[in-house]
Amino acid sequence: MAEKKEPRQEGKVEILEGETCPVCAKKELTLTEADDDIPYFGKVFIFGMRCGACGYNKSDIEAAEQKPPVKQTFEVKSKEDLNVRIVRSSEATIKIPHVGSMEPGAAAEGFVTNVEGVIERFKKQIESIRDAAEDEEDRKKAKNMLKKLQRVLWGDETLKITIEDPTGNSGIIEKR
Repeated sequence: MAEKKEPRQEGKVEILEGETCPVCAKKELTLTEADDDIPYFGKVFIFGMRCGACGYNKSDIEAAEQKPPVKQTFEVKSKEDLNVRIVRSSEATIKIPHVGSMEPGAAAEGFVTNVEGVIERFKKQIESIRDAAEDEEDRKKAKNMLKKLQRVLWGDETLKITIEDPTGNSGIIEKR
C-alpha cells in the first residue's frame, strides 16, 4: 500500500513534495498552491510545479470566480507606469506592437508581475533571438528592439502593452 503524502503549509502556501515528474518520471516534483487577494482583481489561485531532478518548471494562475474574456491595453508613458501590476494566466497572449508577443501554449507560464517585469521578459526573448540569429539584418532588428525597450525602462519612450485572455484570468491592474 502506497504511503499517502500530506501537504505541508507555509503561510498561505500549500506544498506537496515527492511527486512524479511528468518529464523525467523521478519522484522529485514539488507542487505548490497558494491563494492571494489582488487589489482590483480579486482572489486568485497560484499553482506551481518544479522538479529537483530535471529542472522542469511550470506555473499558472486562475481567478477564484469565473470571469468573461479579457482584452486590455495599457500605454506606458512614464517610469511610474512600470509599476502597474500585470496578471497573466498561461492562456493569455501579451502583445507589444512592433516588438513581439508571448503566446499561450504548453510551455506558457502564468505569473503576477508589473510592466517592468513583462518588458524584462520580452528583453530576454529578444536577446535569445539576437544571439541565435545568423543573419546580420535579424541581429540588427533585435538590437533595435532592445534599444526601444531600454528607452521605455528609462522613461524616454512610450509603449503599448495588450493582454488578451479567453479565460478572463488575466489583467492589467492600474490603481484607481
